[in-house]
Amino acid sequence: MRNKIQNLTNMKKQTFFIVALMALWATCLHAQELIPYRKGDKWGFCTPDKKIVITPKYDFARNFREGLAWVYLNYKWGFIDKTGKEIVLPKYGFTEDFHEGLAKVLLTLLNGKEGFIDKTGKEIVPPKYDYAGSFHEGLARVELNDKWGFIDKTGKVIVPPKYDVAYDFHEGLASVKLNGKWGFIDKTGKVIVPPKYDDAWSFSEGLASVKLNGKWGFIDKTGKVILPPKYDYAYNFHEGLALVKLNGKWGFIDKTGKLIVPPKYDYAYNFHEGLAWVELNGKWGFIDKTGKVIVPPKYDDALDSQEVLAEGVMPIEVMFYAPYFDEGLARVKLNEKYGFIDKTGKEIVPPKYDKVGDFSKGFALVKLNGKWGFIDKTGKEIVPPKYDGASDFQEGLARVKLNGKYGFIDKTGKEIVPPKYDDAWDFQEGLARVKLNEKDFYIKVFPDGKVVEYYEE
Repeated sequence: MRNKIQNLTNMKKQTFFIVALMALWATCLHAQELIPYRKGDKWGFCTPDKKIVITPKYDFARNFREGLAWVYLNYKWGFIDKTGKEIVLPKYGFTEDFHEGLAKVLLTLLNGKEGFIDKTGKEIVPPKYDYAGSFHEGLARVELNDKWGFIDKTGKVIVPPKYDVAYDFHEGLASVKLNGKWGFIDKTGKVIVPPKYDDAWSFSEGLASVKLNGKWGFIDKTGKVILPPKYDYAYNFHEGLALVKLNGKWGFIDKTGKLIVPPKYDYAYNFHEGLAWVELNGKWGFIDKTGKVIVPPKYDDALDSQEVLAEGVMPIEVMFYAPYFDEGLARVKLNEKYGFIDKTGKEIVPPKYDKVGDFSKGFALVKLNGKWGFIDKTGKEIVPPKYDGASDFQEGLARVKLNGKYGFIDKTGKEIVPPKYDDAWDFQEGLARVKLNEKDFYIKVFPDGKVVEYYEE
């Protein structure tokens, strides 16, 4: 009897040890980095040192994010966890990444119905809507049979689809259109401002601009008219001031309706970082919030299409809008050349480039004689213009194109990944997707500079 008891005790200890070991293994597996790995025409996942963890069997795979990865099989999307368990069997025609705990899914490319799933794969909102927007302030706008309403994150219909148009909630209210007129509702669906206006902007800084009988004014969140409609046009408030048009000219008002900058400019843009871009007699400059001219109107319109590298389609033309100050500098144009000024109007980079991008993470793209490079905020050319195309830095590296091939450089201009790929995408979470000889796969750059390709014939 004593032996039987001892054997039983040993078996329980062994079982406990095995269960604990399995739990520890699962925890370690979940914590480790897994990388999409292509073997032939199938995708699985491996560790950074190329040890396969999830056998390649999918037609495509995305990076793991927040412990989950989208996988593609037989023209359908599903997602798996780091153990390889299919949390959602591949059954959706299209998916988006998780945002605020939910991911938008499209049932099939043919019927085009959209809904949301959570991270357990549960359909919180079954794909039944013609369109589903992202969640804003806890609600998402949805379209069904050409009518718009709102749902919450449980899928509950808060506002039945009954409006002709609806925009996202801002500051607790959403603008909606019914029978050709605009009004506002709150998050319970209650009508706060009955649809009676000809047009309306969303709320910003407690007020919304509205149009009635061809003129624009402002209302508060109770629907009370704060500034009667008298302007030819009015944008919403930014940094305490609103851009308004009167008798063909543009100026700025405060929330009492006082003209801080009398309407005298041919055009203007909203204030950003304390300054506004204004046009007078075809030239552009900057004013401060008192109306003082900081940079006299002497520059040409800096609105222009810029050739940059975009995801999967490179290069493309992108329209840069008003040259606001970014990271303390603003793009300006003079005699068809671009440069940068600071907030005092000093030309930090004299207008000499054919095209430029805005500053991002301390660097700006510049184009000269058909080639792209990078400058820093002192105007120093960190990377002399020599590339056929380039994109902004992501995770410390920037994509560049040379002689039809793509690679990556660091912020010193060193080619960490020499241009050799037929296509490339920006780095995200340490990985970049590339294409070579009609094959897609991922690469990773290690701290010692070593580049590993996760692909096997």
